Amino acid sequence: MSSAEGVNQNPSKWRFTWEAQSHHPTLKLFLFNPFTNPKHQCRDLKADLNPTSSVVQVSYATDTTGEEVSLGAPVPKVLIDYECPLSFRALDDHIEVKVVLLLPVDHPLVSNFDEVLSLAGDGGGKLQSDDSEPLSMATDAESLSANGGVDFYCRSCSSKLTRSPIRQFVEMPSVNWQEAADNWFGSCCCSFGGVSEKLVARYAKSYTALKGRCLLDHSAVIVCKDDFLGCQFPECDGSQVCEISPKSDLPFVAIGQEVKDHSLCCQLPASDSESAQIGKSEIGHCCDMSHSMNSEVCDYPCDVSEHKHRCLEPVKETELGENQKSFLNGFLGNVFMAKSYNLSATVEWVEFACPYCSALLGAYPSSDGGGPLDGGVRLYKCLISTDLPVLGSNDIFRKYTLEKMFANQILQNAKDELSFRTVIKDLRTRCPVVQIILLNPNSWYCSNYCLDTGSLVEPSLKVSLRPAIKVLFCGSRNDTQFQQGKIEQWSGKHGADEVFMLPRQIEALVDYLVSARELFPPSFTVLEGFNLSCMQR
Repeated sequence: MSSAEGVNQNPSKWRFTWEAQSHHPTLKLFLFNPFTNPKHQCRDLKADLNPTSSVVQVSYATDTTGEEVSLGAPVPKVLIDYECPLSFRALDDHIEVKVVLLLPVDHPLVSNFDEVLSLAGDGGGKLQSDDSEPLSMATDAESLSANGGVDFYCRSCSSKLTRSPIRQFVEMPSVNWQEAADNWFGSCCCSFGGVSEKLVARYAKSYTALKGRCLLDHSAVIVCKDDFLGCQFPECDGSQVCEISPKSDLPFVAIGQEVKDHSLCCQLPASDSESAQIGKSEIGHCCDMSHSMNSEVCDYPCDVSEHKHRCLEPVKETELGENQKSFLNGFLGNVFMAKSYNLSATVEWVEFACPYCSALLGAYPSSDGGGPLDGGVRLYKCLISTDLPVLGSNDIFRKYTLEKMFANQILQNAKDELSFRTVIKDLRTRCPVVQIILLNPNSWYCSNYCLDTGSLVEPSLKVSLRPAIKVLFCGSRNDTQFQQGKIEQWSGKHGADEVFMLPRQIEALVDYLVSARELFPPSFTVLEGFNLSCMQR
């Protein structure tokens, strides 16, 4: 869901919202109209559940003319206990109806029953919608690789972004390798022979952006700048980008190539039998292969002269280019929701826009106003497509939306940081912008306009519950320094988690949170200065 469902454009219409909680066998229905006070204006309130049409019909008589009004809300596909009567009441700004379920909406038996219905060919289809499936980086990598070659398209204008199909896809690790390696082996150079430093250096070399290769993380893909069509980048600041072979973790120098920089290494992958045989015959026994973590890779620099190799002194595995050094601490990793340890004072994130429609697509790291520091541009999955038509059945990223990616990251951060409070800061100015409180991580909802009373027998509107999180939020991009100071104070007092996002992403996120407020009755939307909203997970 790219935006809040069916934002109310006609205030005279009634809206319905179904809500359920995980592990709780109750389904709540909220009916509300901003111009109606049900407690004082709705007399003789009645609520009935029609099993045949799967519609809850609520009727009342107006307080002025006594005219009977009937409202219909289609029931999502859940397991209802029809032996239990409906309970309902009229409140100041909404009508509430409670439906008792046989099992909670997230019970495992419900999922199994869903599969049984599908196998039996039940016309009702699945109990939950397909887009309720969780986002999975492993599934994305498998799907992309299975296609043989994938082009990327702008989701806004459907323009093609890549010159030719990309055929190699590599998953990015989700850990901070510098910290992880130090924890395992120690940060001292004498700890296990400096294996931590060597391991991290190899890691940095492995994930440099290469033409024809795409790197994947949970929220973005990293595409080499040379793969883009119709894009020109500023010249880099002079730092050399090391060229990496797609088959190895080490820099590649072709056989017979003159080596001017002895920090480069020769690689002889066993998977390429022809080049491996050539390399072994030319090198002879001068290279001791036992020192390498991969016995088939030579880590010594070679002097190439008249097609003869001779080994020089061993290269230091920890020698990296400036672009690779920046990568070590996670500076060049995921920027959709960056943490403070992912940021560097010397690295600036530049927004990357579609060259055809100027829509935001992602960002790339830069130094001194140059091009991508590591040669790669981060494209957010929620802003690009892998096929046409956009969001079609063949679009692998069709389930990605800004709010779904944000909600999943909030849940992960809450699990890792043990904090349900988050402060979003501007990635450029580092100023606090939005406060988020995770109120309920396991909620289910759906919302739309009420049905016309004449269509209750065969309702054309089908609704499905979607997993969501309920949040409280406060803030906007126009906050003063005084408000920013209050947010900083609140963050320190409650130990809030801090994340950094691009300005346009923050603006789009706030717009969504504001629009999603209309999915609830007005009395639900404000709590102690915060606004209630929800986001699909």
